[in-house]
Amino acid sequence: MSTAILTGPPAPGSSLDGDLRSLGFDVRIASGAEEAAALLTAVPAGERVALVDPRFVGHPHALRLALTDPRFPAAGVPGALTAQGEARPALARALSGVSVTPGAPGAPADDLPGTLADALDADGVAVHRPQLGTLVATVPADAEARHAARAAVEAVDDEAVRLRSAVKAHDGFFTTFFISPYSRYIARWCARRGLTPNQVTTASLLTALIAAGCAATGERGGYVAAGVLLLVSFVLDCTDGQLARYALKYSTMGAWLDATFDRAKEYAFYAGLALGAARNGDDVWALALGAMVLMTCRHVVDFSFNEANHDATANTSPTAALSDRLDGLGWTVWARRMIILPIGERWAMIAVLTAVTSPRIVFWALIVGCAFGACYTTAGRVLRSLTRKAKRTDRAARALADLADSGPLARIAARTFHRPGDRGLGVVLAAVATAGLLFAVLMWPFGDRQTVIAAVGYTILAGAAVAQPLKGALDWLVPPLFRAAEYTTVLVLAARSDSPGALPAAFGLVAAVAYHHYDTVYRIRGGTGAPPAWLVRVTGGHEGRTLLVTVLAALLAGRGDDFTLALAALAVAVALVVLVESIRFWVSAGAPAVHDEGETA
Repeated sequence: MSTAILTGPPAPGSSLDGDLRSLGFDVRIASGAEEAAALLTAVPAGERVALVDPRFVGHPHALRLALTDPRFPAAGVPGALTAQGEARPALARALSGVSVTPGAPGAPADDLPGTLADALDADGVAVHRPQLGTLVATVPADAEARHAARAAVEAVDDEAVRLRSAVKAHDGFFTTFFISPYSRYIARWCARRGLTPNQVTTASLLTALIAAGCAATGERGGYVAAGVLLLVSFVLDCTDGQLARYALKYSTMGAWLDATFDRAKEYAFYAGLALGAARNGDDVWALALGAMVLMTCRHVVDFSFNEANHDATANTSPTAALSDRLDGLGWTVWARRMIILPIGERWAMIAVLTAVTSPRIVFWALIVGCAFGACYTTAGRVLRSLTRKAKRTDRAARALADLADSGPLARIAARTFHRPGDRGLGVVLAAVATAGLLFAVLMWPFGDRQTVIAAVGYTILAGAAVAQPLKGALDWLVPPLFRAAEYTTVLVLAARSDSPGALPAAFGLVAAVAYHHYDTVYRIRGGTGAPPAWLVRVTGGHEGRTLLVTVLAALLAGRGDDFTLALAALAVAVALVVLVESIRFWVSAGAPAVHDEGETA
């Protein structure tokens, strides 16, 4: 149990003791800073400790935000401060400094938690101070101020604020107006029954998998059930995050599940639709794989652009200023969010079309809509990049290099064919490499040895593209170009082969590789860097896998289903390696808590 230390007896009529106990704290009372320091020492080192001014007046949810959020080593509001295990030594030092100078400004007669928070900041431990909005958290100086503070507390509905704050501040139109108005109440229902966000996330995944199974029946009743269940899965998908925000139940495992299950659910549903269509004699595996390739490449564009500009300096442009002005016009905000087909609109479209049309129509609508959204966002970002004079940092260049997923062959090529250090050449080489490879696999017959030569050339140019730090204005396009080259090569070769079942096997391979790339993104966002170098070496990097698939196509052309078996074996091998390493990392103590409040796609 966490411990809360009141730095004096509670004020008459105060509910502070009960509020703290309701938040899971064991409340202890200290007569001053020295006794508070002694009580702090007595608490086991790994436990959370809060110091609270007994004069505190405020909403229980203000205390909850300040004292129970597991994402921050130290946090506080006026009159209350908390420290988790990693911040405890700094808190002990700060409290010791106060206790030996009882007449100093940080003495108990003043705001001791506030003084300690400033000391922690000065000691290099950042203290998170949550945005309270209309919530009250204050330490009144006298009876009149206390009366006014209590009146302010009574004027604001604590529970209503808590429910509103459970919803993302920025979300898509469909989610905001058709899901969140009631899913927040589902989140509260779950919280009051002790359900965890991870349980809701798992329920969302299982519901989506059942939906995929219904779609795989190929019957109209199955398609209708699949559409309904997909919407239910999305409601649960919204609920898990709202439950985490409502109850402040964040975890590294939850971050991993939430980050990966969305893609797993969507791509499993694609597979279900393709299986259902096959039952009716319509082969749409190429469309299903094309939709997955397009979606993944679109997300990589988002990730790469954001990482490239995460901490760039001089990061302004006329295009960005125009975008900001449009965001201030009200209706344009929703229009711009909807046209990129974010996850809410996309899943709603898939669900409705699945219920009333055919899988082929679903995939074509998905491809057209996502292609338009991808072109819109990418064009805008290219314009921003060309009109701003941003200076990329080493961190951004490192992130882009990690997102590129260059393997041993590319690294050898980078050292052998070392390119000049001119900025901007990386994206040119990556574009030439991608265009040359895709031209070869599209124009030459399946299994032609010229395709292997093109893949070798792709490997060399891909290595040269990352030989220097990716700090050019458009170098954030390098990872998406590599994704497009690898995924599309697998798609085209599988589609053009005579091997039965090649496209479903290719779907599995691209899904496994895409998981690896999403996993890389969320590790970088969590501040822990890319996956270990051995994983990239073992999986071959993007260029190694691409070259291997083209070689397999050349060797196994005209040999029945051998190419299918090779793709399936490669898919299983990649999936096993990346999944085992990913699970090991995300359940380890060093995994970051990634909670992306801005992602709507």
